[in-house]
Amino acid sequence: MANIQDLLSALDVFSRAPDKASIERANSWLQDFQHSPEAWSTCNVLLRSPDSPVPAKIFAAQTFRTKVTYDLSQMTPENVLALRDTLLSALETYHTGPRTIVVQLSLAIAGLALQLPSWDNPVQGLIDSFGRNPAMVPTLLEFLTLLPEEVVGNTRIPISDKDYRERSGQLLTANATKILELLSVYINASGVTAAVQSQVFNCLYSWLTAGEISITALAETSLFNYAFEALASEELFDAAVDVICQMIHETQEIDDNMPVIQLIVPRVIALKTQLVKDHEDPEKIKGYARIFSEAGETYRFLLLQHTETFFPLVDAIGQCSAYPDLDIVPITFPFWMRLAQNLGKRSSISPLFLEAYQTLMTVVIKHLHFPPDSSPLTGQAADNFRAFRHVMGDTLKDCCFVLRTETCLLATYQLVANALARGPDAAWQEIEAPLFAMRSMGAEIDPEDSNAVPKIIDLIPSLPDHPRVRYAALLIISRYSEWINVHPDYIPLQLQYISAGFENADSEVVAAAGQALKYMCQDCKQHLTEFLPTLHNFLTTTGSKLSQDDRRQVYEAIAYVISAMPMNRAADSLKQFSLGILTQVHAIAIKPTPPIKAEIEEVGNGLENLEVMLHVVQGYGDDLPPTCQNTCEEAWLVFDNFLSNYGLNYDLAERATRVLRRGVDLFGKSALTVAPSVVSRMSQAFEATGYPSFLWIAGKIIGRFGNEADPNLQVALREIFERSTNKMAAMLQVNAPGEIPDVLEDYIQMLLQYMNLAPELLFTAPSFSLAFRCAMTGLTVVHSDIVFGALDLFRSIMTHDCMEPVTPSTPPRYTIYAAAIRSAMEKEGFQFVACILNGLVGDFPEDADSIVVSIFRALVYVWSTQLLAWLPPVLEQLPATSVPNEAKAQFLRDVTTTSVNTRQYDKVKYAILAFDRACRKARDRRRNGI
Repeated sequence: MANIQDLLSALDVFSRAPDKASIERANSWLQDFQHSPEAWSTCNVLLRSPDSPVPAKIFAAQTFRTKVTYDLSQMTPENVLALRDTLLSALETYHTGPRTIVVQLSLAIAGLALQLPSWDNPVQGLIDSFGRNPAMVPTLLEFLTLLPEEVVGNTRIPISDKDYRERSGQLLTANATKILELLSVYINASGVTAAVQSQVFNCLYSWLTAGEISITALAETSLFNYAFEALASEELFDAAVDVICQMIHETQEIDDNMPVIQLIVPRVIALKTQLVKDHEDPEKIKGYARIFSEAGETYRFLLLQHTETFFPLVDAIGQCSAYPDLDIVPITFPFWMRLAQNLGKRSSISPLFLEAYQTLMTVVIKHLHFPPDSSPLTGQAADNFRAFRHVMGDTLKDCCFVLRTETCLLATYQLVANALARGPDAAWQEIEAPLFAMRSMGAEIDPEDSNAVPKIIDLIPSLPDHPRVRYAALLIISRYSEWINVHPDYIPLQLQYISAGFENADSEVVAAAGQALKYMCQDCKQHLTEFLPTLHNFLTTTGSKLSQDDRRQVYEAIAYVISAMPMNRAADSLKQFSLGILTQVHAIAIKPTPPIKAEIEEVGNGLENLEVMLHVVQGYGDDLPPTCQNTCEEAWLVFDNFLSNYGLNYDLAERATRVLRRGVDLFGKSALTVAPSVVSRMSQAFEATGYPSFLWIAGKIIGRFGNEADPNLQVALREIFERSTNKMAAMLQVNAPGEIPDVLEDYIQMLLQYMNLAPELLFTAPSFSLAFRCAMTGLTVVHSDIVFGALDLFRSIMTHDCMEPVTPSTPPRYTIYAAAIRSAMEKEGFQFVACILNGLVGDFPEDADSIVVSIFRALVYVWSTQLLAWLPPVLEQLPATSVPNEAKAQFLRDVTTTSVNTRQYDKVKYAILAFDRACRKARDRRRNGI
């Protein structure tokens, strides 16, 4: 038996909360203890001893539940029956609490009952033992509540599907009627307390949710009526709401449950009066909102077929939607959405529904109002309200679906017009809320609309100059830009309004102006080419006053217009806007004195703006317009000089390489002339700095030109492979791989480009083995992109055609490739297999299994003898808490006998998948342990 004092000491660590290392050691000890066979008897002693501290008893109960789930195979059949008696005795002992112990013991008993078919009718046994003693009834109800949840929800219990179906039927289905009768007795038993009645409802809810109690059978018991009557009780209200909602949900098969529905609906409709009576109690209203909304969603087809009969439900839900507490309002939204989906497909809609959605639209717009200026929202409350406004915006779209967008837009337009007519007496909130509604409904407008949208667009210039109003109006322009594209006559006035927004003192208004300009230029670009000089003038006069975020949006907007021009005009325009930025970069590059911080920041911003423009314009194909014939070389000279002087500045290096990436796209094949020089500069820069951006751009150039026969480029690619690999190895000598994930990722991605487009440069490189070792570190990090990149690289290497037996048609170079791969595996094979298996049992993403299988298939095919020598020590090193010893042994047997010895290499797949399943089960256990 484990030393109980050691166990108590480990538990004490958590209560004292010492240093993190102590907690981790204690946690590891406790997990090892829970795995051990002696945990059964030790925990029994802890529970039986009156002197055990409460935390130790709780831990013992939790351990019983864990071991019943995972370790029942440690016990003989005789001991399992003794365990059953032990758990039942402990449950009786602790019936007064603590509740945590009761819950854990109940879950353990439920899990045991599922796995112990020789235990005849456990449910009846507990009812007989505990049901007649009033003091034990709460414990019995706790068990009966948890039983369906554990049987249905605990998928970790090791039981076959066939056995599960049979045993769950014995435990649940066969006892459903008995449970219903028992709960019916308890709900009105003499002397019953509200606490017990609440437990009865919770138990009923659990069995209903599990689908074990028939709603028809329930309707014939006193529980059905009492659920509605219990809404009058403060103590039972929440539990009754849960039960009523679940009862309604269980009647969703309408045709099969009409008799019960005819009982439910009148009782639900009768609750409408409570909305007035309990108006000042938000918790009560929330419960009623749940009931009405559940009924509305479940019976919406009856609403459509028998509208007048069922419409009181809609009316009640509408009252809940209008309630001022915005935590309650969203409960109703799914109903309105689903009903709208049904109504929107109909050729005619009842006036009752039309009126309901008109009212809903008015209500939602009222909810959209910001609070009065005298009590503004701040902090998290303001953030929550703004987020919720967008949720309400979705409900406005539902209104458009039913009422038609034009009707909704005209109604909101009228709200704004009415507010404007009141002049100074109107609060800005009365104008801003309908404007927000118009923006939300913008996604539903018809670009050909000639009635509602023109009124709204014409209204915008007359709106008051309040920051929130102007912000909302600018975002309307953003959302209506597709309509404006069909009606280009409106462009000049909208551009004027947007331009004025950039002059506003409120930063949010300026940002909204930038967004409006971006979408206007994106959607109306064909009509805006003539405005390009105006936009250029705007940048030169006003651009410097904008924040970088807003200025970037302006450049992006301009790029959309340029992209719509004929090639020659577009090239001229792009050169015009780029020249100022390149001049800035050149000036910094040749400056005889070090630039100040503001100058460095400004040139970084310029590079960001140039990048976003190039990203939008993308490219002109391989045949460049005359304006661009020499631009590539000229621009590279500027960047080459700039990087030679400022490549040590991380931010500037990042910005410059991102522009280079877009430049490669822009110039296409014409960039090949400068590619060797670019790669050479990246090689020197990475060697000097270790910045990942230089590897990133090198990888992009290899991806574009790696299979070109240009001798200068080939020399440059060989050079960067050697220098970057040596630099990578040096960095890994002083940094753990997880400390430089960005560098490691871009290095591996560059190797993948070599593998795919320039394999001869990869395999014939003197540093190939070193590169292999560096890439292996990518298998040790908790970073899915890096892991997948490394796995893809090794799969490509190890399954390369050069590893197939030599035939007369085998290319001569394949012999060289194969020799390089074999040489690397001779040096790194043991560690490579260790990395693969450690990752598989550790932190590899779940969908990495297929790649691991491919790699192992290559291992058993080419390196079978070496693999059988590597595997035993590798498996021995894997932690027992992650990989059970029996799983290690089975894996070694499977690889040896099933795959290697029989030369059935494909069968290694089943060994890997079985091993992975065993490891995942062990990890799952750790997560559900201490």
